Amino acid sequence: MNGGLPQLGRRGEGWVALQMLLLAVIVAAGSRGSRWPSAARSVRMAGAAVSALGGLYLFAGGVTRLGKQITPFPKPVEEGSVKRSGAYGVVRHPMYGGVLLMTLGWSLVSSPLALAPWSVAAVFLDAKRRREEAWLVEKHPEYEDYRASVRHSLLPFVW
Repeated sequence: MNGGLPQLGRRGEGWVALQMLLLAVIVAAGSRGSRWPSAARSVRMAGAAVSALGGLYLFAGGVTRLGKQITPFPKPVEEGSVKRSGAYGVVRHPMYGGVLLMTLGWSLVSSPLALAPWSVAAVFLDAKRRREEAWLVEKHPEYEDYRASVRHSLLPFVW
């Protein structure tokens, strides 16, 4: 089920370190890369605003719903439970999806160069999600039913 994805540490510390590195590369690429052409600027800015605000909403919804269960690591905490309401009723990993949408917004505002590491981050976060879900199924057998009922893993109506 995890596709042979490595744990990268007892709690998945390596996944977090790689995620932070990718986020830093996205920010650096946006800061250092060439600016977007002025054509279609208003459309791009509107897309960036919708993406960033949607991402913030997803991320905050995930953080709020997890409460004391929140951890930066993909391995679930011992005293945790499967959350099914709020943002978790729409996507299984709202914080990952929120990060993707916020960084997409940044990329659309800053530089097309930022889209390259953003694409890598999207693939990476999907792999991290699969590793986390393998741990969740081990710890919470009811996670399989949750996964069947909430079809989208990262982005509502999309992915």
